[in-house]
Amino acid sequence: MSKSLKRVKRALDAANVAAEVLEMADGTRTAAEAAAAAHCALDQIAKSIIFRAETSGEAVLFVTAGGHQVDIAKASAVAGEPLGKADAALIRAQTGFAIGGVAPIGHLSPIRAWWDPLLSEFDVVYAAAGTPRHIFPIAPDILQKMSGASRADFVTQAH
Repeated sequence: MSKSLKRVKRALDAANVAAEVLEMADGTRTAAEAAAAAHCALDQIAKSIIFRAETSGEAVLFVTAGGHQVDIAKASAVAGEPLGKADAALIRAQTGFAIGGVAPIGHLSPIRAWWDPLLSEFDVVYAAAGTPRHIFPIAPDILQKMSGASRADFVTQAH
């Protein structure tokens, strides 16, 4: 089992959340792939989108519904500083995850995070569990609390 997957499982256990991590036969690198694998609606996929905060240089997290895209202007306003593209090295250094498997929990270092309110409209959402092949189902209110994400308007609809 990968170190990344172990960190996600430890975070779930530490929060006393009995979420079963699912290994998918097909990849779950994109929200569409994850939704197909989980047999759920696209918007039930909780995407972890990482940006680089240009002033502080740190990674910041936006947890968004699968059918939404992060609006960089809105996200920058929410973060209180300009945001830019986070490279793989920054993402790996701060979160411990590789692109395609970034989980909203279990990061190596604390991360500022924001939450797409659309996710809260579902009974269950699915999030990456630290690898491109693992996801886990969880109640959105529990995931929001575990991720430390604040509700905010930072999206545009992709569909």
